[in-house]
Amino acid sequence: MHQAARLEFERVMEEFVRWHVVPENERSPAPAWWWGPAMAVVDDQEPMSATSCCALNVSEGTSFAEGARAILALFTEQTSLTAPQDFPSKSEGEEHEVRELHPQPSDDSAFQP
Repeated sequence: MHQAARLEFERVMEEFVRWHVVPENERSPAPAWWWGPAMAVVDDQEPMSATSCCALNVSEGTSFAEGARAILALFTEQTSLTAPQDFPSKSEGEEHEVRELHPQPSDDSAFQP
């Protein structure tokens, strides 16, 4: 497995720790941006770092593949996605200002009939 994929997954694990310490009733849904790095290591049988194993509450030496499956399992019963400003807790997201998005004019000049 490529080292970059492992590094991305380690970054996800750091975010997982921040997310997991938030009480469950205040925690945002698992963010969708974890899905890609987890899928990238889903077949990697190399052991994760002790820190990642501890974060997932699995035994030391657990593979990246098992760690990825643990992260992906967070999405199985989830019915909504997290916006970046709502991570790691829903309450943090309430402080952010909601922006109104206006439609942008399209440039159809490239598609002349």
